[in-house]
Amino acid sequence: MTRLNLSMACWGYDRTEALQTGEVRPDGIDLNFQALEVEETFFRQAKFQEFDVSEMSMSSYCVTLGRDNPPFIAIPVFPSRFFRHSCIFVSTKSGIEKPSDLVGKRIGVPEYQMTAPVWIRGILQDEYGVDPSSVTYVTGGEESPGREEKLKLDLPEKFKVEPIGPNDTLTRMLADGEIDALHTARAPSTFYSEPENVRRLFPDFVEVEKAYYKKTDIFPIMHVVAIRRETYEKNRWIAQALFKAFKEAQQLTYEQLKVTASLKTMLPWQVASLEDTIATMGDSWWPYGVEPNRHVIETFTRYHHEQGLSPRQLTVEEMFAPETFAEFVI
Repeated sequence: MTRLNLSMACWGYDRTEALQTGEVRPDGIDLNFQALEVEETFFRQAKFQEFDVSEMSMSSYCVTLGRDNPPFIAIPVFPSRFFRHSCIFVSTKSGIEKPSDLVGKRIGVPEYQMTAPVWIRGILQDEYGVDPSSVTYVTGGEESPGREEKLKLDLPEKFKVEPIGPNDTLTRMLADGEIDALHTARAPSTFYSEPENVRRLFPDFVEVEKAYYKKTDIFPIMHVVAIRRETYEKNRWIAQALFKAFKEAQQLTYEQLKVTASLKTMLPWQVASLEDTIATMGDSWWPYGVEPNRHVIETFTRYHHEQGLSPRQLTVEEMFAPETFAEFVI
């Protein structure tokens, strides 16, 4: 029987390594796996729909669902999750010492619709009372000039968003005090090169993020796996086949991280970190599937709508291929 050839773009995560090497093969599918940086994958897929399957920003995916003829359908696989308290950086010239000091300030974001800033704005609102409309957002390239929103946005007037100059970068502006803070996914280079000018809002972010998790049971989802809808409609069986394969590949990673004979990663205290993670979050701390993540997804879609990125709050049921909501049992 001929196998279906599908192109796939995704970063080379440990949890997708077995798909990249071919150790795990989806039923009936041969994957042309391209391990690309996430920014490249997102740009090429959002702009040109180049891949049959790709990692995709959760926020960008939700934006597309609000348009006519949405081009993608997702499966409930989340290759990237990240607590984002550590990703709020402030200029030492800003006078910002606590979250409430952000009100009225100029805050850089590479793109307003990026998933990381959506989570950051939502967390700041829910946990610290910082209204997302109480600041001015300044958008543009973090390390290189010229970045623009991948998707055209139509935001309510209460949200103030303005681009930086064509030769400016957010990293430099933060260190120079031209913006007060930065919400981002990547730590700005000046955080490392100019620590006297740039610091984290939450220096003790690990403890802050653990407390947040214990309070909310939320491990923020950053990325989904999206299938081009045209590809999916021609072969709807691929949603379940891919879902199964991603779970199998992830299970291998769970098992490898527990091996103590030799370390899977270059982290010297990997075992201690693993045991601490399990003690805090349980054995399956990175769940795939709809139901284990429903409250996380619904929190995100609320933030997305409240921040003007969705005309209404999306439902979980319209976000994922229906074939992935249930699995066979014997």
